[in-house]
Amino acid sequence: MDVPPLPDPSGGRPAPLASSRAAARTRVRDNGAVSTPLPTPAGAALLRDDLRAAAFTADGCLDLLGAVAYAALSRAETVPALRATRGGSPLETLVRLFLLQRPVRRDRAAAALKHLDRYEADGWLQRDGDEVRATVDVRPYAGDGGEDWWIVSDLGCSVGGAAGIGGGAGTAPAAARADLVLGVGGASTTLAGITVRTPVTSALDLGTGSGVQALHASRHATQVTATDLNPRALRFAALTLALSGAREPDLRQGSLFEPVGEDRYDLIVSNPPFVISPEGAGERLTYRDGGMAGDELCRTLVRRSADHLNDGGFCQLLANWQHVEGQDWRDRLASWVPAGCDAWIVQREVQDVAEYAELWLRDSGDHRGDPAAYAARYDAWLDAFERGKVSGIGFGWITVRKSGADQPSVTVEEWPHAVEQPLGPHIAGWFARQDFLRAHDDAALLGARFVLAPDVVQEQVGLPGAEDPEHVVLRSAHGMRRATKVDTVGAGFAGVCDGSLPAGRIVDAIAQLLGEDPVVLRDRTPESIRLLVEQGFLEPVGD
Repeated sequence: MDVPPLPDPSGGRPAPLASSRAAARTRVRDNGAVSTPLPTPAGAALLRDDLRAAAFTADGCLDLLGAVAYAALSRAETVPALRATRGGSPLETLVRLFLLQRPVRRDRAAAALKHLDRYEADGWLQRDGDEVRATVDVRPYAGDGGEDWWIVSDLGCSVGGAAGIGGGAGTAPAAARADLVLGVGGASTTLAGITVRTPVTSALDLGTGSGVQALHASRHATQVTATDLNPRALRFAALTLALSGAREPDLRQGSLFEPVGEDRYDLIVSNPPFVISPEGAGERLTYRDGGMAGDELCRTLVRRSADHLNDGGFCQLLANWQHVEGQDWRDRLASWVPAGCDAWIVQREVQDVAEYAELWLRDSGDHRGDPAAYAARYDAWLDAFERGKVSGIGFGWITVRKSGADQPSVTVEEWPHAVEQPLGPHIAGWFARQDFLRAHDDAALLGARFVLAPDVVQEQVGLPGAEDPEHVVLRSAHGMRRATKVDTVGAGFAGVCDGSLPAGRIVDAIAQLLGEDPVVLRDRTPESIRLLVEQGFLEPVGD
């Protein structure tokens, strides 16, 4: 389930692309038939070769369209891309066919796709006289290892939600709105970026949608299981994985953890239907509306995650949560964390209830319909929030690790600032540092050695011409890109940490330099060291 993307501070081109693996067979376990015909993945390997030969890749499309039109596509705006694809080259034809969902002349399609008859027979394309149309959205996507990947989703809602399917040329939906399957958007890429990519034996993508997270997991997990309540989503995930050349997935239909029984995993990722949509306030859409009251779906996922994690395993998900009058939102979220688990919960933004209602009413296209019906639904959303004493809705990410600790580390914080993506390595490091800090009391901490993390700089803040700064700030260019205020001792300590001396000896030297009692300084410095280690400014050095 996708929300408008958070700003990407990296601002770079898609990753350089490389060859992909052979197409995989797909096993699907579902409890009912798929009512709307979708392409078969049998010929996906042939289609992948044709797409790559025409440079229908993330880099190829960016080079063709240019930065302006390429960025407009991420906002579901097609006019700049249409202007850039008037020449009729094979790549321009494929962009119009699969990205812009416009009919193209069959002779031009044949020039771009060597096995055109096969793709029509397999259901990727539909012939209409002298023209052909795409039956699904096929969107190039740069893999995190440099692969050429393609995400397959319903026509018209690759990034625009249900509002994107509203009639007209090239936007005929392949299913009822309730079962729409979205492509890759801001939430998908955010979750992919924060996921810990340590090689694992087993990974679960819960609520796979078009299969984006399962595709990422296939690069570092021996076995990937993907689930979804919507059987059409499983079919789309199968197409995405086959077209991108991923290993064979295990696809299962069902809600929450029901399809996996008592199975346990090393990694669980989920971009769940977390929208807090009130009952009876409009059409329910499977990709975004979980059917539980308030933020109960996200709470349930977090609470039950420990039952499906192997020791040391991670569960990572995106979530919405309510800000309820009279309750500290941090305490509410901390109470979700299961026993024996460390957790790091980060709130990225907060919307007031009116903004939130408007966002999701626009996502479903209600704003384009009857104004009176739109106003009634808007009113119903606000009524529900008023009854629940909800003052705002938070959005962010939740990472839970099954540590088995008697005294788990649970951090809930607000961080609306730019971060470095991919953030997964930094998140893995944060949990590793929690283990280190938990295992070291103050005496052991002073006996440990540390190095200053790369690209940490010091800023001195004060009035111009003043002899001494008012305060000193350490700032990191990596990870969360934090800045923290330190005193003279903290700045001096961090500045000389090169791994050669135990922390206690450095503190003693600073005490001598400042003329302070070394015993007193040893008593008060460990707290500062712990903060600098937790926030990633200092890295422990192994024995």
